[in-house]
Amino acid sequence: MAVSSPIALQNQKYVSLATFRRSGQQVRTPVWFAEQEGKFFVMTRSDSGKFKRIRNHPQVRLAACTVRGKITGAWIDGQARILDRAEEGIARQALARKYLLMRFPWLWSKKNIFLEIALRPA
Repeated sequence: MAVSSPIALQNQKYVSLATFRRSGQQVRTPVWFAEQEGKFFVMTRSDSGKFKRIRNHPQVRLAACTVRGKITGAWIDGQARILDRAEEGIARQALARKYLLMRFPWLWSKKNIFLEIALRPA
């Protein structure tokens, strides 16, 4: 079930994406994000720790934050899904509308992958 975009995340440039290690320990990373139709999209690399943690444990949390990761809003629970190459278009377009640097494909690695995050209803 999709949730409308929470007010806490509207007009924000960054969110802290909390992923979980096998031990249950939370790891926070500030990331760019885009929202479309109640889904949130994030780009990361296939060799990153957060990709590996999400592959093992798809539950995540999001909170508005600064570029350095200082939390400025409430945590919201969600479930991440790794998009396959055929599904990446909508995520790439949503992020490109929000962030100018996303429009320059030569800046990005072939190891980049996209995540879709569905927020849990409160």
